[in-house]
Amino acid sequence: MQGNQRNCCVPHRTADVDVEKPIPVDRRNGSAAGHLRLLGGDWFNMGSDNAVHPEDGEGPCRPVWLDEFSIAATAVSNLEFQRFVDDTGYITDAERVGSSFVFHAMLVEPQVSSASSVAPWWRDVAGACWHSPEGPGSDVADRATHPVVHVSRDDALAYCQWAGCCLPSEAQWEYAARGGLAQALFPWGDELLPAGQHRCNIWQGEFPRSNTCEDGFFGTAPVDEFKPNAYGLYNMTGNVWEWVADRFTRLHSPRKVRNPRGPLNGESFVSKGGSWLCHESYCLRYRNASRQALPAGTSAANLGFRVARDVIPG
Repeated sequence: MQGNQRNCCVPHRTADVDVEKPIPVDRRNGSAAGHLRLLGGDWFNMGSDNAVHPEDGEGPCRPVWLDEFSIAATAVSNLEFQRFVDDTGYITDAERVGSSFVFHAMLVEPQVSSASSVAPWWRDVAGACWHSPEGPGSDVADRATHPVVHVSRDDALAYCQWAGCCLPSEAQWEYAARGGLAQALFPWGDELLPAGQHRCNIWQGEFPRSNTCEDGFFGTAPVDEFKPNAYGLYNMTGNVWEWVADRFTRLHSPRKVRNPRGPLNGESFVSKGGSWLCHESYCLRYRNASRQALPAGTSAANLGFRVARDVIPG
């Protein structure tokens, strides 16, 4: 685990996973690629000048042009990931390493686990992986439409290769999340609970001791839960953090830029959107501009992804 306490929204190991594994090359029209929304061909203001967590490097707010691209309406679900695994025999990094991080209140007792000294609510659980999200004795039989979790960046890229897709760039992801609302905090506007309605899956109550589950969920929610934003995209904030393509940097020019793709070098990558474990007292990262740096080998119970495609000019 690296970083200070306020950077542990998703736990991670001190080094990337170093394993040799085959990457499937038999591309199929994975079901996550079947509900893409065409966006872009426009300027928008990316980032924020009023970041709650300055260490995340959200600012400065800057004008960004994006060519047309397509992005999935939802995160990749357990059912969609199961189809990929069935077709390719793929084994995830968490399965190869033999453990992944689980929130302490989700543990199936007894479990072989170790607590983080930095964020003790995270436990490194032996046997936890995408199909056994709380470790041995758990499964996703009743969570087919929930987002797949415990997937590393390399796992996400392997799925993308099979499905003929890619991870969205950070700029594409943020443009999509904003739903055409310039500088709004959330995909639906600036008010967390418009008309008293929950619009995302985050923590309510006292973190990390008590979740009142006022939004209806303890843990992940279905990928198409809650009302979509104006672009027809679901759960762009809350539910699970989502891998994007870019390497992480805190250095952003305030000048206009076209189709940014992040730095060419660096050991950390960007994840976006926050998760069901975010709470304003600790991790107010369920905002459009929110971001987090993670090593590529990270896997945890609140980390997933959605797919995208660049549009090639005709």
